[in-house]
Amino acid sequence: MTFLNPLLLIGLAAAAIPLIIHLFNFRRPQRVAFSSLAFLQELKKSTMQRVRIKQWLLLALRTLAIACFVLSFARPTLQGNLAGTFGARGKTVSALVFDNSTSMALRDGSGSYIDQAKALTKGLLSDFESGDEWILVPTPNVPPSPSSFLNAESVREAIDALEPQVGGSRLSEAISRAAAELDERSVLNKEIYVVSDLQGSTLSDSALVPVSAETRVVLLPVGTDGRGNVAVVDVQVISQIIAQNQPVQIEALFTNFGTDDVRGVVASVFIEDQRVGQATLDLGAGASSSARFSVLPNSRGWLAGRVTLDDNQYLYDNSRRFTLHVPEQRNVLLVNGSGVDGAYLRLGLSTELSSSSARFNLEEVSETALSASVLGQFDAVVLNGVTTLSSGERAAVTAYVKGGGGLLIFPGDDMQLDDFNGLLSDLGAGRITGISAGSASGQSVGVFDRVDTDHTLFEGMFESDLSGRTPQLEQPVFFRMMNYVPAQGAEQTIISLTGDVPFLQEIRSGQGSVLMFGVEAGVRWSDLPVRGLFVPLLYRSLYYLSATASVSGESMLTGSGMQLRLAGVPGATRITIRDEAGQEFVPEQRTVLGAVVAELTGSFFIPGTYDVLVNNDVVRRIVVHPDPAESNLALSDPTDAESMLESQMDADITILDLSLTGASSLDDQLRMARSGIELWNVFLGLALIFLLLEMLVAKHWRPESAL
Repeated sequence: MTFLNPLLLIGLAAAAIPLIIHLFNFRRPQRVAFSSLAFLQELKKSTMQRVRIKQWLLLALRTLAIACFVLSFARPTLQGNLAGTFGARGKTVSALVFDNSTSMALRDGSGSYIDQAKALTKGLLSDFESGDEWILVPTPNVPPSPSSFLNAESVREAIDALEPQVGGSRLSEAISRAAAELDERSVLNKEIYVVSDLQGSTLSDSALVPVSAETRVVLLPVGTDGRGNVAVVDVQVISQIIAQNQPVQIEALFTNFGTDDVRGVVASVFIEDQRVGQATLDLGAGASSSARFSVLPNSRGWLAGRVTLDDNQYLYDNSRRFTLHVPEQRNVLLVNGSGVDGAYLRLGLSTELSSSSARFNLEEVSETALSASVLGQFDAVVLNGVTTLSSGERAAVTAYVKGGGGLLIFPGDDMQLDDFNGLLSDLGAGRITGISAGSASGQSVGVFDRVDTDHTLFEGMFESDLSGRTPQLEQPVFFRMMNYVPAQGAEQTIISLTGDVPFLQEIRSGQGSVLMFGVEAGVRWSDLPVRGLFVPLLYRSLYYLSATASVSGESMLTGSGMQLRLAGVPGATRITIRDEAGQEFVPEQRTVLGAVVAELTGSFFIPGTYDVLVNNDVVRRIVVHPDPAESNLALSDPTDAESMLESQMDADITILDLSLTGASSLDDQLRMARSGIELWNVFLGLALIFLLLEMLVAKHWRPESAL
């Protein structure tokens, strides 16, 4: 026998009150005057014995009445086989953790795993009694999960509606949700039934699962045929400069989760549902391999793509989505210093000189208007010979870069070094030490010495040289040069002059980048603007900077969340997320400096590609992927799964493996596990009976009247 409210047993101490009163009777004896001692001689010994019997009987009845009252409030229960002989079991709340992850779509000789699980769980309902409650907890944590039911037919309908679904949580997480629901119920019988194929990769994690001691956990495995699987587990856009009809490098990673080698796997890449590349690869058992595709996007905007495997029986990971951003145009802010003419930059970015795939929307302002400019509206900002930067302007430019913006700097004659060094310090960069000039008119201060042709800036700019020789750049003449000393942080010298003087320096800060030239964008410091190198170097620099945060859209796993930062979006703007079926979702959003952050979380986000809309315009595309762990279809042995889950829950687990015991024994095993009745009403009835007997004995049995 156990008690559901054991703390109330302290009240049993009250049962001693009648005994204490009996033993310590403090009533003073009354003096009675007798006319003769003859009455004492008539007192019979038998009469005194009956009085004592009555007193002890009343004491026993009062004590038992108090004890039974206390025990009834402590809710005594009787469990085990003995309970079944006394009557029906008590009220039961059962939580059914139903694994409907994608691996449950597989089949063995008994049919699909999910159909086996449905048949098994419907068998559990045969013992459903009036007053029982069932809580259905599918492994994907999506509303309305968990669901509560008070009749068997509703549970059967809910189970029939379950289908394999991507984004299932770890099995231990689902058990934790079920245990939390049971903790809110105050009943005798609490049970958790776990019906699963026990896929090893999604069985558990490192987090402890709190399960109360009175809760029984029963594991019901289904499926016997774990199998190999080849999956696309990752896709990355390698190219950083994306333009229409220009080669884009995409790399996909494939993994063989099986124990056998796989050869001749055909993988294809699609952009906007058009096949644009294909590769064949061999994968050893348990091995991973990557394949690189070169594709030519033939349109602009946010493009949806995928890498797909052919003829793989497990369909849920045959494709891996990605997004590709080919900008309609780059919005560039050109800030000219006082007295500086941006003619060469305007000409270099004009449609007459740039290629048809390069489109720049150029807005030109003087440095006095920099503080009033909303930098987040531009893909790149160019500081052309700017002389001074106020503290507010430095803070705005720093926030813009760290938030994912691109900054291009050309020095000028009158630039205030302290102002620019303050900006560079805020960005975690080095220092400008001064400006050097040639010793005589027309004498160059240096020539190109080292060029990092492997940098993304030069991607596709040079033809491959089979001899291994390093490509040579056209050599401008430099009359003046800004002297810059790099810091030890995230910097890279892309082009340097003799003497290791940086000519083109990249500074990475936060999510953005800075490219800084060592000469002005005019002909007083060098003849670079009139060389053939200037235009391609200029617009590729702006392509690179403007692609810092927008080469491809963000991605997340099903069941996780993401904070999406949209730079340059006003705080009052309504952001909408649209899925592939056209359904829309309005996320929570908040305003930060120069951007809006949208909270993307919840059951709306299942694997697929989603459009991010601002004023009905697509400004971003994001991708939701299934968990790669679901691609490993190997099943755990039930005994190993039991040990693993027991270590996490600190509780005993019962395995009912019907493949070994037979389905006919299910009812018998369940009844043995769940027998139990509550006895509080029995003890309450006994307490009332004892009080009634006490009143009858005290009122109608009066042996002292014989005295």
